[in-house]
Amino acid sequence: MHRPWVAPKRAMDGTAVGPDNDWVLLERRAQLTALADYALDACAGRGRLVFVAGEAGIGKTALVEAFAGTTSDLRVTQGACDGLFTPRPLGPLYDVASELGGPLLVACRDDSPREQLFALLLEELRTQPTMLVLEDLHWSDEATLDLLRYLGRRLKELPVLLVATYRDDGLSARDPLRVVVGELGTQRSTRRIDLAPLSQSAIDALAGSVAASGTELHRLTGGNPFLVSEVLRGGLGTIPPSARDAVLARVAGLHDSAARVAEAAALLGGRVDLALLAAVAGAVDRDLDELVASGLLVSEPSALRFRHELTRMTIAQEIPAHRAVGVHGAALAALVERGGDDARLAYHAEGAADAQAVQWFAPRAAERSAALGAHREAVAQLERALRFTESLSTKEVAQLWTELSIEAGLVDRWELAATAIEQAVILWRQVGDPLRIGDALRVRATAEWRLCLRQAPATVREAVTVLEPLGRSPELASALSRLAVFEEDPGAVLVVADRAEELARELDLPELVSYALNTKACALSARGESWEPAMVESLRIAQSTRSDAEAGRAYANYQGLLSAARRWTDLDALTAEGLAYCEEHDIATYGYCIRAAHGEAMLSRGRWEEAIALAQPLVDLQASPVNIVGPLCVVGLARARRDQPEAMASLDEAVRLADQTDDLEWRLTARVPRAEAHLLADDEPAARADLEPCLHAGLEGVSPELYDALLLWLRRAGLDPPDQSRRDVAVPVELALAGRFAESAAAWEVIEMPYDAAWALLDSGDVDLVREALNRFERLGTTAASRRARQSLKRLGAISVPTGARAATRAHPAGLTPREQEVLALVAEGLTDEQIAGRLVLSVRTVHHHVSSLLAKLAVCSRQEAAQEAGRRGLLSVG
Repeated sequence: MHRPWVAPKRAMDGTAVGPDNDWVLLERRAQLTALADYALDACAGRGRLVFVAGEAGIGKTALVEAFAGTTSDLRVTQGACDGLFTPRPLGPLYDVASELGGPLLVACRDDSPREQLFALLLEELRTQPTMLVLEDLHWSDEATLDLLRYLGRRLKELPVLLVATYRDDGLSARDPLRVVVGELGTQRSTRRIDLAPLSQSAIDALAGSVAASGTELHRLTGGNPFLVSEVLRGGLGTIPPSARDAVLARVAGLHDSAARVAEAAALLGGRVDLALLAAVAGAVDRDLDELVASGLLVSEPSALRFRHELTRMTIAQEIPAHRAVGVHGAALAALVERGGDDARLAYHAEGAADAQAVQWFAPRAAERSAALGAHREAVAQLERALRFTESLSTKEVAQLWTELSIEAGLVDRWELAATAIEQAVILWRQVGDPLRIGDALRVRATAEWRLCLRQAPATVREAVTVLEPLGRSPELASALSRLAVFEEDPGAVLVVADRAEELARELDLPELVSYALNTKACALSARGESWEPAMVESLRIAQSTRSDAEAGRAYANYQGLLSAARRWTDLDALTAEGLAYCEEHDIATYGYCIRAAHGEAMLSRGRWEEAIALAQPLVDLQASPVNIVGPLCVVGLARARRDQPEAMASLDEAVRLADQTDDLEWRLTARVPRAEAHLLADDEPAARADLEPCLHAGLEGVSPELYDALLLWLRRAGLDPPDQSRRDVAVPVELALAGRFAESAAAWEVIEMPYDAAWALLDSGDVDLVREALNRFERLGTTAASRRARQSLKRLGAISVPTGARAATRAHPAGLTPREQEVLALVAEGLTDEQIAGRLVLSVRTVHHHVSSLLAKLAVCSRQEAAQEAGRRGLLSVG
């Protein structure tokens, strides 16, 4: 079988992989060797997840197939995501089940819950060394991404080589695959193989076999193996301007019957279902043989497939509309008779313009997708159904819009959610159903809040007003639960949440009991009262009743309250647990909340790089406004403190979004950080402009940690803080406001907030304490705060004010201080902080700060990575 990017041995740089060793993969020696090494690890029980990434046509499938053809130690099974408009949930898993059979296949056919499917696959993988290939993840549904997460976290002791291929070009900033790759990339068992285009020398070798110009070929194709192949197959004398023309030229050379079969196959998917193709297009062996001979299709032991997805897409896009409708109609009829899955049937129903069939299959496919946790696909199916509503009643259309809003919210598409529920409200008003109107208003309020729109409180109050006359209903319980969140005074929050909880318990609605308890815990925390029992009970109820959204909310708010209490160890453990839950249950909205709050905790602890690593992806993903304000503040502050560019732009955007609300908490969340950044830039008027409006607002409902920060930054900006006698404040803040700055710094140190401790010393106005503040800012790498400390020393008349990092620090390639160099050397030896403290006669806390600082300067996230980076850069011998 000819491969497009192989050449005779004399022209190659690779490893022989053909059955007769007469052809080889070009310029893939290193990648094949890496796969062989990872396979050995898997056979030894050290599972590996390998991401194989590259642009379309780069040869990902060829690499994987080449390696699979050489391994005899691993059972090979594979599944692929389909390039159809709406992926079928867990399509690759069903492919694998068809190959492996057994209990997994039975469970798939029985439409078992996805947790059971995941567990059965895991058990099957334990039985023998296996190479499991998941192809084309750029088309994956969310349930498949959750399967990847599930396996990726459990691989390290399994005899499994899990190879996941995807295109890394053209992925949108919001694509969930980006998040998954980033998350699993932190696992010790994860590896990555990136495929580069072919070099000029490789193309020269290929071109030489047909006496073509390698230089011209490289110019036309950029070294993309697929494009090289298409151009060479079309003949250099008539080089087409693109691969599209090359594919169409090949189709034009087919007999009419084979061309019609190719068109039908292109509309049926990348892997050719021969029985379906025969039913749809009357395909016979002669047609299939011609398609294989032309290179459009590739023959495999169990099926045929398009040689490349670009080939399929090119053919599909060129099919005249009237013929495409006919093919889809025939496919729909054949699949209905055979019992095809609803997602595929809905796709062909739309292609056939069969509105009745769309309305039957698309909502069913949406329901199944939601049940499997594939909410993105549920959204797509509901959108499909809403394109064919002519025969539906107003009530039926309103219900579709309502369901679309709810599903869109679960995947953080809040603008779509808001648009959909607005349509639903209009239609429910036309129907005249007050129960549905009130419930839709409650859903709309949620979307408005997520978009930072100030009308959200008024909307949920209207919902309660509409629902209360109708009696005690689940819809009223839901609206009251939501109304409690919008009350500003914690006492009022508790009153409404108690009403919601009472009604929810009366109506046996455990998910709403969980919601109300969660809200009560937050209000109790704001009042300085015991909150944790209510939150623990909220989480327990949500998990035990499989109320996934409520469990996600409980994890997010629980984490936030632990952060406010500076309980870092508990917070780290809960964060890991909460992220795993949200990812495995496809609750993107709350998963984003948890990552954002974790970034804020890292910022509080002076771990700048970790904070940015957590927050920046959320900014890049363009998450919903509520989910992006916090990350913008984290990124902006981490950069402002270190004099890095674009800091103020992030903070300005956070303020813009927060100011769209009437929520004082949100406005302060963005304005207090921006005021700090202004002060670091020596712009006190701008800082006061951010903070002064806060002096005239009622601060009773503001969270304790934000209230504490406001008091300190008001004072630093030269403004008199409000009378804090009406509220308790944290011990370090109380000490600072009382002028006991050294004690305040010590108290900040106890709760592991070194940056705040340094600021307490800077606030003192004492030369010795300010000099110590400067030393601490220097260790933390906060150059902007260091500059402010030097200015303070000069104003205080200090002698010999340091002008910057010491010469030894500046001379070090990574900017490490002499003490940090000593600590790095001991970290590389594998010593713990306690052992380093004993060796250098320092406190454990001081060692911790040195380690955090050197991690930041080396741009790594762990001690092991620091040792590896130091060895790579030769830093252990410096000084």
